[in-house]
Amino acid sequence: MSSMYGATGSGMGNRTPSGYKLGRVQNFTPEQMELFKSLFGQLKPGSYLSRLAQGEEGLFEEMEAHALGQFSELQGNLASRFSGMGTGARRSSGFQNTMNTAASDFAQNLQSQRQELQQQAIRDLLGMGTSLLSQRPYEQFLTPKRSSGSGLGGLFGGLGKILSLFM
Repeated sequence: MSSMYGATGSGMGNRTPSGYKLGRVQNFTPEQMELFKSLFGQLKPGSYLSRLAQGEEGLFEEMEAHALGQFSELQGNLASRFSGMGTGARRSSGFQNTMNTAASDFAQNLQSQRQELQQQAIRDLLGMGTSLLSQRPYEQFLTPKRSSGSGLGGLFGGLGKILSLFM
């Protein structure tokens, strides 16, 4: 028999002493168990939260695609504004400084947001992991195995055998 905590019986994890059998009672309703399993899925390698915590470049690129599009529009608006100032304005140091400042600010903000998202994902993974691992979906217990020579049944069975010898 196997459980979420490892093999039971003679395998790794729990060992059942001889003369006892391992029993298990489920503490969760089927709906709670389904939720429990799905939340564990959020912690698996390859899950969204895990990829975010690892700082996976491809994931951030997907998330940042819209912001990059907006930044390109901003660059176009800046270029149009400087073009409206007359001939050569787009070749001026003012235009270059404005574009460099905008690009630098954008890159810094993006990096800062990446780090915040990654750190929050790590905190979320740790919190969820701790919370889920503290749950007890099952209670396990030991019960003595019944044998024919033990208890009152064994006593009366043995007494019956003795009486049958005298008759």
